[in-house]
Amino acid sequence: PYPSGAGLHVGHPLGYIASDIFARYKRLKGFNVLHPMGYDSFGLPAEQYAIQTGQHPALTTEQNIATYRRQLDQIGFSYDWSREVRTSDPAYYKWTQWIFMQLFNSWYNLETDKAEPIQNLITHFETKGYEGVQAVSDEEIVSFTADEWKQMPERQQQQELLKYRLTFLKESTVNWCAALGTVLANDEVKDGVSERGGHPVEQKKMMQWSMRITAYADRLLRGLDNIDWPDPLKEMQRNWIGKSTGASVKFSLTPTLSEGEGDKTPGYLTADSRIWEVLKTNARQNRKEATEAEEILWQNLRNNQTGHKIRRQHPIATYIADFICIRKGLIIEVDGGYHQETIQQDNLRTEALNQLGFEVIRFSNEEVISNPKAVTDIIKNKLNQSPDRTASADSSGDTLSFGEGRGEAFIEVFTTRVDTIFGVSFLVIAPEHELVPSLTTPEQQSEIESYIAQTKKKSELDRMADAKTVSGAFTGSYALNPLNGARIPVWIADYVLAGYGTGAVMAVPSGDQRDWLFAKHFNLPIIQILDGQKDIDKEADSTKEGCYVNSDFINGLTYQEAIPALTKKLETIGAGRAKIQYRMRDAIFGRQRYWGEPVPVYFKDGIPYLIDEQDLPLVLPEVDKYLPTESGEPPLGRAKDWKYKDQYEYELSTMPGWAGSSWYWYRYMASPEERDSNSLAPQSAIAYWKDVDLYIGGSEHATGHLLYSRFWNKFLKDLGYVQEEEPFKKLINQGMIQGRSNFVYRVFEEEGRTTNTFVSSGLKDQYKTSSVHVDVNIVENDVLNLDKFKKSRDEYAGAEFILENGKYICGVEVEKMSKSKFNVVNPDDIIERYGADTLRLYEMFLGPLEQSKPWNTNGIEGVFKFLRKLWRLFHDEQFNFKVSDEEPNKAELKSLHKIILKVQEDIERFSFNTSVSSFMICVNELTDLKCNKRKILQDLVIVLAPYAPHITEELWKLLGNESGTLSYASYPKFNPDYLVENEFAYPISLNGKMKMNLNMSLTLEVPDIEKFVLDNVEVQKYLDGKTPKKVIVVKGKIVNLVV
Repeated sequence: PYPSGAGLHVGHPLGYIASDIFARYKRLKGFNVLHPMGYDSFGLPAEQYAIQTGQHPALTTEQNIATYRRQLDQIGFSYDWSREVRTSDPAYYKWTQWIFMQLFNSWYNLETDKAEPIQNLITHFETKGYEGVQAVSDEEIVSFTADEWKQMPERQQQQELLKYRLTFLKESTVNWCAALGTVLANDEVKDGVSERGGHPVEQKKMMQWSMRITAYADRLLRGLDNIDWPDPLKEMQRNWIGKSTGASVKFSLTPTLSEGEGDKTPGYLTADSRIWEVLKTNARQNRKEATEAEEILWQNLRNNQTGHKIRRQHPIATYIADFICIRKGLIIEVDGGYHQETIQQDNLRTEALNQLGFEVIRFSNEEVISNPKAVTDIIKNKLNQSPDRTASADSSGDTLSFGEGRGEAFIEVFTTRVDTIFGVSFLVIAPEHELVPSLTTPEQQSEIESYIAQTKKKSELDRMADAKTVSGAFTGSYALNPLNGARIPVWIADYVLAGYGTGAVMAVPSGDQRDWLFAKHFNLPIIQILDGQKDIDKEADSTKEGCYVNSDFINGLTYQEAIPALTKKLETIGAGRAKIQYRMRDAIFGRQRYWGEPVPVYFKDGIPYLIDEQDLPLVLPEVDKYLPTESGEPPLGRAKDWKYKDQYEYELSTMPGWAGSSWYWYRYMASPEERDSNSLAPQSAIAYWKDVDLYIGGSEHATGHLLYSRFWNKFLKDLGYVQEEEPFKKLINQGMIQGRSNFVYRVFEEEGRTTNTFVSSGLKDQYKTSSVHVDVNIVENDVLNLDKFKKSRDEYAGAEFILENGKYICGVEVEKMSKSKFNVVNPDDIIERYGADTLRLYEMFLGPLEQSKPWNTNGIEGVFKFLRKLWRLFHDEQFNFKVSDEEPNKAELKSLHKIILKVQEDIERFSFNTSVSSFMICVNELTDLKCNKRKILQDLVIVLAPYAPHITEELWKLLGNESGTLSYASYPKFNPDYLVENEFAYPISLNGKMKMNLNMSLTLEVPDIEKFVLDNVEVQKYLDGKTPKKVIVVKGKIVNLVV
């Protein structure tokens, strides 16, 4: 668990108790059980407390762990505390950092379908170049020969390798909270503000460490078929991974504005269409033959390192610019290599580009090679000082230039319904899409900027969840349908996310309801595409039935016929291809926080390198404050003289909360003595324990911790460090124990002013009231303790009450247990009053483990009474210990063996609540039988021990078992013979009327039954001296006497 400052409430131990029962039972069955405990002790709450108080998070965490340990100990868990782990312990996070290093030094080989050392890829590049590489990588990859690879500067080689590494730096859209100074996960943001503190959160692009979990998408899906997990949780992971089969389609962009909007050319149009093919070919060739100076400068400019999008070898009219920021209208030229022109020709070129609205700055090869940082700083300053460019009316061209390695400018979409392509009436791209600044025409700029600012205030979850609100803005630009040339307007809307797929969708209003609502709202065309579609003027119809209409060459075809025909056509014209896509994105791994694992990386010439493995762990440095620096760097930027080998800057981000929890079970496998060895766990221990047999946890971890754990486990298996593909063989989602909140009702005066009068729940309808949460600890059986209420807050000191029958009855509602709702129940209080065994049994008794259920102390007395009744079986009326060594009778043995079997079956199927009921029945039966026989009670103690270890240990010793703990006794062997029914309670009727039941052996034959009945004293009373004319016996059924 995360050791929070509040400690445990009664909801937390539910899963711990269940796993402890299972562990104790398995020990009794002779298994070697590893049942450890540790703390996921890095986290934001401790850091926020440190920011507020100045106290180091390690101190806060240590205090919180001490509270947790005290509470866990008194509940009586059989943990092997010698194997405790803490994710914030350098001895532990050394290995978290080590796993990060292995990920950094690995790539995913699609040919072998597994991760391999990056050295394998480097060897391939050195011998064969890029040819034949089948890898999961960034989209912007470069093709090169072996010789070209060898001639690349080290910096460029490292940049290329970063595109393949399983952990890598990449620009990502993140939830940025300026007040907290950090990136937040989606589940830490609600309604545009941080869940902790309620601070504004905006979408922001940042260079971030990421994990290439997408490489494992298909294996993560396939693996779900081989593990015993709840189906709803599996479905959550399937949906999160989101495998879709469809097609990738390219919509090329066109400069033509909508009718009547003027003659200005949009800002992204730069090439002269008359010589487009020549420009395109030359630009691509130039990129392959970059000079040393150009390559060095490119490595400093690419990936928005300047804060601005820079393109290289980009056509402008009839020229090809070395580097350009289109948005700022700035061209950067490096003399030599490409342009062997005179100074006069350079000046003419500059003048021509100036007339087109571009500014040109030039550097010599020597300037770039000798001091690339100084050149980059000049470019950054120039970009920051330059206003955004407005397209010149003189700009020419009707074909776009191309961006980095993507061919002509186009918008690429992924669709699972390529059959609807002729129904596309508009494209929608994410407000963060990189083409938005270029696509936006001057007339639309104000509206687009306003919409983007509005979108930044929403988290991605909010944007996805808000299906009712229709909003968007037109960029002023158009794309072309690749199959019929139709002009399609390009819009931005917040329901499209930059990080999902391509950040663009083709909108088909007739077949998609969200597109239909958008089209209706903005008066866009709705095109019928299938004759099977009905009432598309009222709502979208997503049917696949019927034949296509208004769909060019697929008219008359069915869905099954159209898909292959369209895919083939798109592939033939180079406008698309069949594709499998996953919704899951690579996991952002960096956090701009202090209290987390340092990333074992330093930077040289702007390139990330791993520290030496012998320098692990990289320990968190001391800082004066836990806030970001004044220049906006993460808190680690405050560390003094914190450099690798006293010269290189460390990475200043820390790892996310899920890093340390993605492998901890392997550390548990290592004994304290083995943890000194140079491995996360000895291979012998991993070979012995293999994986986790039983994991009990909440479903809230489905798409976080549980998914990342499976990812890291598969990766470690690929590299041969572990043996099993999946970490958790069986998983059970325990339900939530909900709080049972109580309310008081404050009376309002007629004028609406509040009073200090509170009316009881049953009378509240007679008054105008407002409900107020009240602390459940001053309420018993829903009756408010008036004195304690008055003392709970100063404002209640003079409170007056309107009572029901002399009592104040509180209102009740079942909701999440939370301090803010005053419904938290501390297990310490329960244990102090009833004992730990009562708490353990009652938590199980509340209902099935998997179900959520309300906490209600009204029923706990019954469990407490059961334990007292159990104790009395072993004691006489003066509470002296007294057991008998007599042999048990049949009824006693039957009662014992029923519970032996029942508990065994219940624990094996995790039905813990029904066992508690059975214990109560068994103790009642033995009490009625007045049984105090050792042979019965000793086995009963063993069977009950997993549930109630404290009382059973006491009784175990009283029974004379002085040596050894009950934990290592043997579970009693069930004997089915004791449950065989050899008697039957025959109904005895007189002239067909039932009078009584009479127990007889089922072995008796009819004459013996007749004699047994007639000899019975009670039967003779009913006969009243008469002799039956006839005795009818149906063996095993009934006896009827006719008189």
